Amino acid sequence: MKVLAIDTSNFTLGIALTDGDQVVGEYVTNLKKNHSLRVMPAIESLLRDCDTKPAELEKIVVAKGPGSYTGVRIGVTIAKTLAWTLNIPLVGISSLEALAANGRYFNGMISPLFDARRGQIYTGLYQFTESGLECRGEDKNMLAVEWAQKLKELNEPVLFVGQDIAIHVDTLKDVLGEKAYFIPVQAYNPRPAELAFLGRDKKQEDVHMFVPNYVRMAEAEVKWLEQQKK
Repeated sequence: MKVLAIDTSNFTLGIALTDGDQVVGEYVTNLKKNHSLRVMPAIESLLRDCDTKPAELEKIVVAKGPGSYTGVRIGVTIAKTLAWTLNIPLVGISSLEALAANGRYFNGMISPLFDARRGQIYTGLYQFTESGLECRGEDKNMLAVEWAQKLKELNEPVLFVGQDIAIHVDTLKDVLGEKAYFIPVQAYNPRPAELAFLGRDKKQEDVHMFVPNYVRMAEAEVKWLEQQKK
């Protein structure tokens, strides 16, 4: 099965093409540039280099959030459009789950995270078992210090994954001490090939009903709701 994976949920732009158990090609950048201008040319370039026509694709897998509101919308919109146009299945995978896959060989809990500003993070809890990557706690948005305190209660080693760990490393170390582990910089960015494999055997979404998972509302939406209550 030829799967095209798309991740624009954060600064990292990732596109991958897999065929069965083979990674045919990957395109990854970590730049503060507009994904909306770059993602389609990246897809076209990858497919061309891999001698694959759009009509040969059999499934689209997309990172559905959380992350950058704009970035998540871009990826989901393009994925839905491609799936509908090509009449092939669409699967949405948590952006945090895709990032957690980088901790494949860690013997313990894995906590992927994205910075959410003001001391907050988007995060979740995952663990590799014989069956693969399993979710141990739903994706959430909370203060980094509160999350660290919850993890401390588990009394297990925790691997933190993501390029934003540098922002919260002191807080996490202060609370968890020797139980806190941090993935090396080479594995900071999510791999779109991991995203493809995570979604390859998952049940397809309803293309028209599928929406991103932002985890929390945008600040503008919160302010609008507050104004409506007055």
